[in-house]
Amino acid sequence: MARILIAEDERDIRDLIQFTLMFAGHEVTAAANGEEALHLAPGLNPDLIMMDVRMPKMTGLEACREMRKIDSLKETPVIFLTARGQDEDRQTGIEVGATDYMLKPFAPEELTQRIGDILKARGIG
Repeated sequence: MARILIAEDERDIRDLIQFTLMFAGHEVTAAANGEEALHLAPGLNPDLIMMDVRMPKMTGLEACREMRKIDSLKETPVIFLTARGQDEDRQTGIEVGATDYMLKPFAPEELTQRIGDILKARGIG
């Protein structure tokens, strides 16, 4: 289906996302923080990137901002995961280039559906 890069510092959540997306037929690469995701993304050329907002070393916001400077990643959809759902947090995510925002906790079915919708809109899968 699609190549998806996930960046999540909490191992249990990262494993849940990875399992859910692999079960849905996607090829998944996982990173433990934004810095690692920024390093992996250009070589991976993912169809979609999913990142936690708050991570050590480099936040999802910082990583997204840097990814948007890379030609091959400028148009790659980015979904932010966060426990904070205030409007200003969402606005900051959109300003740095996020496609969508998902609040934690989320149901695996919701995750699969949202990713499927974004990929379909881009003609993938």
